[in-house]
Amino acid sequence: MFNSDFIYNKEEAIDNLSMSIYQRNIIATARKPGGVKPNLLQSIAFGGAACVFTVNFTHPIELIKTRMQISGNGIMVTIGSLLKTEGVFSLWKGIPAAWGREASYASIKLGGYAPVRDAIGAGGKDAPFHMKFIAGAITGGFGSFVGNPFDVMKTIMQANEGKPISMTALAAQLYKNQGIAGFYRGLETNVMRACVLNASKMATYDAAKTPVSQTLGLKRSHPAVVFCASVIAGSVMTLCVSPFDMLRTKLMSQSTDKKIYTGFADCIVKTISKDGLLSLYRGFIPIWGRFAPSATIQLLTIETLYSIFGFSSI
Repeated sequence: MFNSDFIYNKEEAIDNLSMSIYQRNIIATARKPGGVKPNLLQSIAFGGAACVFTVNFTHPIELIKTRMQISGNGIMVTIGSLLKTEGVFSLWKGIPAAWGREASYASIKLGGYAPVRDAIGAGGKDAPFHMKFIAGAITGGFGSFVGNPFDVMKTIMQANEGKPISMTALAAQLYKNQGIAGFYRGLETNVMRACVLNASKMATYDAAKTPVSQTLGLKRSHPAVVFCASVIAGSVMTLCVSPFDMLRTKLMSQSTDKKIYTGFADCIVKTISKDGLLSLYRGFIPIWGRFAPSATIQLLTIETLYSIFGFSSI
């Protein structure tokens, strides 16, 4: 006699078994290192941790670069004068503002890259370079807007050759003299710089990982691959961003009670007229000396955090 209940129960059991296997596979994938990707907030948190950690080592190089761009002196003269008149600890002037900058701007530009890249369909290792470039520009530009106040205060604190001023005192003085607008001086240049910087850095790093991993015969997530791709990215980024970095420093380091430049166009015209076109690359060596190790430490750190928490690499 035909038993429909038996067939129904059998099919239901097969469906339940299939669903159970599917669920176990999902769980296994999630637990497997590199099996899943972090969401936007998780990735930004990892990026912030990596950047705040890194800036403690690279801040002195950034300070020397800033002094060179403002004074026009060479690297040895700048270092000698700085140590003689202000002491070794002056190399960390502005570090509180730098922490704030890294926790805001840098966390978004670094941590936000992979989720945004994936969201616009550029997550594949063979995705077009220009799509990765766009993803880097988006996160760099947005992060720069968020972190601009910290960038302004950091630059002023680094440029200050006198007694160190606290970030809270500087913020109060800046607000008193210029209002909220004072915290967004140089915004146009800073956003352009951040777009070029992060786009060239992250797109180059992302694209370079594939040929580097093939050359070395290692996985894309291997520290040696990350290191080599980071060095390449840091060098390309320095070439692209140096002029923007120079102009940003000039705009942001202006006194809190007066403005020398009215904006990006005015600054670039006055700079080239006074010092020539090559002056836009003033401080190139310390810029490279900061960007190359900074990119390497940041990317090694965030990739390590991804791995520790079981997420796939960039």
